[in-house]
Amino acid sequence: MDHQVIVSDYAAMDRVLREERAYILNIVKQIKKAGCNVLLVQKSILRDALSDLALHFLAKMKIMVVKDIEREDVEFVCRSLGCRPGASLDHFTADTLGSADLAEEITTGSADLAEEITTGSAKYIKVTGVANPGKTVTILVRGSNKLVLEEAERSLHDALCVVRCLVKNRALIAGGVAPEMELSLRLTERSRLLTGLDAYPGRECCSTLTGVHKCCHLSCRNRTEHTENR
Repeated sequence: MDHQVIVSDYAAMDRVLREERAYILNIVKQIKKAGCNVLLVQKSILRDALSDLALHFLAKMKIMVVKDIEREDVEFVCRSLGCRPGASLDHFTADTLGSADLAEEITTGSADLAEEITTGSAKYIKVTGVANPGKTVTILVRGSNKLVLEEAERSLHDALCVVRCLVKNRALIAGGVAPEMELSLRLTERSRLLTGLDAYPGRECCSTLTGVHKCCHLSCRNRTEHTENR
């Protein structure tokens, strides 16, 4: 993906710089013309998604730039702010933009707008006063180190998945291998009514389900035979 531009003389170098400046300025003007004053930029696989010249022109146009948004977060951000992502200037129109009360960049405090909050060495963008907010929420997870932070994120994700499943399927069953044992009991009763080869599949399935609780006890470091004798 690397490209090389070979310039033979100083006149050609000046021409390349002028063309680059005019090209970037034209892009920034189109962004400003669409009514955008806060630009969210996805993180690029290249070193920089925006050049210093582009940032200079955007600052001159009074357009706030939020860089390095992860690709997996783009859909969430768009749904939260009521905007649509655009891959080119052809898609960058006023109807694709979201709307908020105000946007400004600060380091501390709070306001009804988009603000940059600094916590230690990390920065977070907070957006409030959105005209058409989506049904989303942001949870900030903090930890003493990366390992603790990743474990807290996994635990939170598991808890949210449990709530999601409960909302989608409003039913509860007992835990502790109770469903497997109940199913094994019912299959055992059913298999006793059958004879010959028809009874064997049910019995084998019951044996498999019965082994689940043994595995659970072994995982908990309990003596299986002692637990069963009780």
